[in-house]
Formats: sequence, C-alpha cells, structure tokens
Amino acid sequence: MSRAVHVGNLQIGGGAPIVVQSMLNAPQGDIPSNVEQAKCLEAAGCQLIRLSVSGPADIDTVRALKAALKTPLVADIQLNHVLALQAVDAGVDKIRINPRYIGTKAQVKEVVTACRQNHVPIRVGVNSGSLEPEVLAKYGGATAEALAESTLNCAAFVEDLGFTDLVLSPKSSRIQTLIRACRIVAEHTDHPLHLGLTEAGTAAQGSVKSAIAIGSLLADGIGDTIRVSLSDDPVAEVKAARDILRALDLLPNTPQLISCPTCGRTQIDLIGLAAAVEEALQSVHKNITVAVMGCPINGPGEAAQADIGIAGGNGVGMIFKKGTVLKKVPEEELLSALLAEIERL
Repeated sequence: MSRAVHVGNLQIGGGAPIVVQSMLNAPQGDIPSNVEQAKCLEAAGCQLIRLSVSGPADIDTVRALKAALKTPLVADIQLNHVLALQAVDAGVDKIRINPRYIGTKAQVKEVVTACRQNHVPIRVGVNSGSLEPEVLAKYGGATAEALAESTLNCAAFVEDLGFTDLVLSPKSSRIQTLIRACRIVAEHTDHPLHLGLTEAGTAAQGSVKSAIAIGSLLADGIGDTIRVSLSDDPVAEVKAARDILRALDLLPNTPQLISCPTCGRTQIDLIGLAAAVEEALQSVHKNITVAVMGCPINGPGEAAQADIGIAGGNGVGMIFKKGTVLKKVPEEELLSALLAEIERL
C-alpha cells in the first residue's frame, strides 16, 4: 500500500479511494471562464482540479478559484520557481513540477521549504520531453526504464532536501511504456502514483486507450489518482475516468450496469431501455449490479448475479432479483418498475 498524502481535505494513497482529477483548459487570464469550467468539473465529480500557471495573471486565477471552489486545486508549473512560490502563497493545495527543470537546487529548496511550511504536497511529473540527457543517452530514448529512473531520481532529489510529501507520475503517450514505467516505479517506492496516458487523443480513442493503460495498472493494485487526458471538454475526462473506476468496481456507492448485446430473439426496445436505465442510475448511490437483458428464457439465468434486473419478452418483461423472477410487467412500465425495485434495495 502506498503512503497517504493529503491535498487540502483530500487523501491520496494510504488505502483511500482512487481520486479523479482533471485540468482546466479555459483561456489563461480569463478568470470567469476558468471559475465556470471548474464548477462544471466539480459538479461532474472531479475531486482534484489542475491549473496551468505560466504568469502572474494565473496567480489571480488561483485566488479566484480558491474562493469559488470546495475542490482542492493543483498548480502546474514549469521552469519558474517564483511562480511556484507565489502559487503556494495564494493558497494552492498542491503543485506539479519537474524539480530538475524549475530552477537551481537552491531555488528548488525555496519551493520545498514553502510547501513544507504550508502543508502543500508536490507532484513530481516526468514525461518523454523532460528526461535528463544522461538518462536518454543511457537508454537510447524515452523508454519505460528511462521514465521510471528519471521519476525516481527526481523524487530522490526532493527527498534529499528533507521533503517526502510527494506524488509521483511518469507519463507516456504509449500504453505499454506507461504501464511498464509505472510498474517499475511502484516496485521501488511507496509514494502514491498519479496515473495518466498523456496525449491520449480525442474522446473516443483517448478513452479507450486510457481505459487499457490506467485500467491495467489499477487492476494490478497500482495507482492512487487518475486523469484521462483527452482533446475535449475536461468534463468528458471526468466521465471517462469514472467509467474506468466503475468498470473495476473502484467507484464507491455506484451501481454497475450489465446489459444484453441483443440478438434476433430480442422483442423489446432493449437498446433504448438500457440507455434509459444507464441514465437513471446516474442518480443512484448504491453498490448494486443492475441487469437489462433481452431474452426472457436465458436472461435471469445469465444475469443471476445481478441484484435486480429486467428480462424482455414480446412486449412484456419480467423483473428478477438474484435470478428469481418477481413479476411480469408491460414493456412501457419496465423502467419505472425497475427503478421502484431499486429504491427498495
């Protein structure tokens, strides 16, 4: 198990549930747009929000976001230790840096001291574009081993300054490279890991690739916080991240939906019904499995593990519980009948 790191009132690692995060992409300096987007992320279930801090105007945005949100805020800073100090002073809950590229050792020590005094953890982020020349030369490129070694080197660099409140994050746009790098890092440290396939792509492709990469690591018990990086609205990132966690039964108090792929035996609008059930379950907060099946013969048997379910027939359907049929219901009443049974669970 990884050690616990506290970001504001949020715990990462130490056995805590996996934390979902995303990053604002509203125009820098546009405070109202950033606040509005952050509130949308908060409403969507984002638990940690990151902001690019590239200049003094972004420090004003940090202050505005801190005043408007309950969600902890991360400042993403590159090449400028002064901005890191200003972000900490403005009340940011966590900073993301690559300590090798933010300034001299003395300047990094200034940042570390400020973080220690203000109880602000540091995420050490390393990607293929920030590897040290000697590491690149050693491995002949941005391999998994190179990313892992650089991440661990950067963590040791900060630890040598007396600071251990770290979250580590090797990043790659290649699935196998990311998985291998994170496995190596996890073998050599108990710092919490931030998982994310960088530059994953558009919502469709990026969600699939991220599910493979992040899901593989989470299934191995590796990872404490995740971001699905998409060329899309950040709210789509949160939805994709939550879907990954839901699929792995790692999203607390959330229903799991299983539904029939349909075949020629299907005699009701199962596809539309499954979509309606999925939408209705968004407001249900129970650890249950709900089945929507198309065949009244095989449905209850195939989905016998479901806590509650529907099996469709010729204009009618049956409600079943743990494989046992409770009653038959006309097709137009199936959704309401199912939701009523879910309410009773």
